[in-house]
Amino acid sequence: METFEPVIVAFCCHYCAYTAADMAGTQRLSYPPNVKIIRVPCSGKVDTIHILKAFEKGADGVYVAGCLEGDCHFKKGNVRAAKRVEQGRILLESVGIEGERLEMVNLSAGMGEGFAETARQITEKIRKLGPNPVRISKEK
Repeated sequence: METFEPVIVAFCCHYCAYTAADMAGTQRLSYPPNVKIIRVPCSGKVDTIHILKAFEKGADGVYVAGCLEGDCHFKKGNVRAAKRVEQGRILLESVGIEGERLEMVNLSAGMGEGFAETARQITEKIRKLGPNPVRISKEK
């Protein structure tokens, strides 16, 4: 039997989360190659529609990674992002997709190990949940 390898989309803010991902690479820390990073100016720029589109296009899991609470370069962008992630979870549940496939994480630029560990944990969680039901129905 073939092992399921999930597709994970990570929306990463430019100043902190993306820099943490870069640091993970610089430190040669391994994390699953199935995590697709999308750099955004601020996590607050990630709208609910972007999250839902990622699932519609076949992502098995999505996370929005922003600055640490209180350290957002755009004042409250990460707070807005967290609210949108919660809205996204509610919408996902309403269409039959587990809300736990979507997460919000907060990282500082120096947290390369934290980025790698987050990527590993989320990938493992999604692997246990199985494929995105939308992707399965499109494949049939």
